[in-house]
Amino acid sequence: MLLETIHSPADLKKLRVAQLPQLAQEIREFLVKNLAATGGHLASNLGVVELTLVLHYLFESPKDKLIWDVGHQAYVHKILTGRSAQFPSLRQYKGLCGFPKMSESPHDVWETGHSSTSLSAAMGMATARDLKGETYHVVAVIGDGALTGGMAFEALNHIGDEGKNVIVILNDNEMSIAPNVGALHNYLGKLRTGHNYRRAKEELEHLLKAIPAVGGKLAHWAERLKDSLKYLLVSGILFEELGFTYIGPIDGHNIELLYDALRTASNTKGPILVHAITKKGKGYAPAEADSFKWHGIGTYKMESGEEIKAKSKAPAYTSVFADTLIRLTREDPRIVAVTPAMSGGSGLVKYAEVFPERMFDVGIAEQHACTFAAGLATQGLKPVFAVYSTFLQRAYDQLIHDVARQKLNVIFAVDRAGLVGADGETHQGAFDIAFMRAIPNMVIMAPKDENELRHMMKTAVAYDEGPIAFRYPRGNGLGVPLDEQLQVLPIGKAEIVQSGHGVAILSFGHVFELAEQAVRLLQAEGLSPMLVNARFCKPLDEELLSRLAQEQYDLVTVEEGSVSGGFGSAVLEFLAQNGYHHTRVKCLGIPDYFVEHGSVKEQRQEIGLTAETIAAQVRTLYPARKQRA
Repeated sequence: MLLETIHSPADLKKLRVAQLPQLAQEIREFLVKNLAATGGHLASNLGVVELTLVLHYLFESPKDKLIWDVGHQAYVHKILTGRSAQFPSLRQYKGLCGFPKMSESPHDVWETGHSSTSLSAAMGMATARDLKGETYHVVAVIGDGALTGGMAFEALNHIGDEGKNVIVILNDNEMSIAPNVGALHNYLGKLRTGHNYRRAKEELEHLLKAIPAVGGKLAHWAERLKDSLKYLLVSGILFEELGFTYIGPIDGHNIELLYDALRTASNTKGPILVHAITKKGKGYAPAEADSFKWHGIGTYKMESGEEIKAKSKAPAYTSVFADTLIRLTREDPRIVAVTPAMSGGSGLVKYAEVFPERMFDVGIAEQHACTFAAGLATQGLKPVFAVYSTFLQRAYDQLIHDVARQKLNVIFAVDRAGLVGADGETHQGAFDIAFMRAIPNMVIMAPKDENELRHMMKTAVAYDEGPIAFRYPRGNGLGVPLDEQLQVLPIGKAEIVQSGHGVAILSFGHVFELAEQAVRLLQAEGLSPMLVNARFCKPLDEELLSRLAQEQYDLVTVEEGSVSGGFGSAVLEFLAQNGYHHTRVKCLGIPDYFVEHGSVKEQRQEIGLTAETIAAQVRTLYPARKQRA
């Protein structure tokens, strides 16, 4: 087994190029076997095995900087840099991270989990290299899906304009998570099926050399001919016009072609773009057949590819969202759905089957998606922008400037809100409450369960006074009965679920289940706190808060979001501004650090967001009440 001899890139370089295909096969077998037990991003990693091998064979990591866009395709890189023994802990609590992580290895020179960042990072590293008089290579690997992000084009423009020595590898597998969309995708499709770029370029140069450069007019004519012929013959003209030397397209699974192309790139001055065509899921039949499903997979049976799922009678929140949106669209023809390349993850594939003309997947372009939705709203439509909490961060300026400032009626369906588990720090939905709460004209809701989500969606559609958001978690609901009739909730009004005395637990969102468990623990001890389902973070139920303060209640706020600036902060601000200084408040939520990967249960234990910790905080307030009395 060659793989058993590889503990660093130095070991890889001891092999002959002719041995690399065997090593590629062993790596694929290793990935399929190990991810069957842990789950993870299988299809994307199977697609970059040969590419990663050749990169580490040719370049000198970590002196040369290898940067992975998004980072979910870096498993092969981790194997080749000495971390294969840690793969049984992949994406497990305190185990190997599913994305590049600097604390794991000096070979991880850039941490990421969001798309379209690699080229900007590469430009920064290359500029620093040149200022310091150093000579290492900077290589960024970016997918065709990530290339649709506007930030990637900003960086391409800057790199090309400055003429920096940067190698960009376009890993073109025609997929991001879902199939790619848009004009750029179509352009790359033409490149995939077009003539070989380098042959066309060589023929063009040969033709121009045959033209005698006699006199200014003839020279000027020759340059114009060169430009005209370049547009006719050169398939990579987009990248050439941005200042890059374009190499490709080449077969990204042919090690000899990759080796020649990357060796040429390493010896060429200025910006280079190597266009490699790869197949997501390469080498494992189930992943090749359905790379969408196998982009991120749970545990599975290696032989058959059958996914091993814990059975749940409760529907997934995304499924409830999609079914309800279909129902609401049937009732209201103004509704349209917008998503930035998350149609599958957000449950909108089902919606698109029913309303294909009302479903708009704009690709990995959150900023555009947000302002596009704003434009739709100006014309009387009801756009529902379905986006993960972590990706809504990327459209923050558009949310403020283009939507809220103009008081446009865009509905934000904020999926994966709160802790997300194995994807870890880069994907936690920790900040949406805090960053939306600071924006004027926003309304922010969070349901206690999947049934209330449906009522909040009805409420959002009925609301006409500006932007409105509802946030909901990853995974399954609680299995509660679903009401047949959907109701419009009164904006800014909480629900008192259980009366009590002395202390009130104010729960915002899906952590209500934990608050309810805490109440049961306390009741067994003879304590009787009030239980409130806040429903709204903005506006708050100020009438209820005033009443609780006047009746001498102390408060415990619970949320699965950042404590800094979150729901609890909103309650504290209201009490302070209205002179209720005697009210004691304990705020529970996500503390001021990035929570790493693991199960949601383990993450909640780590940050102290459990029924037991909620109960413990309530207990501390009851003795305080006796002392004050």
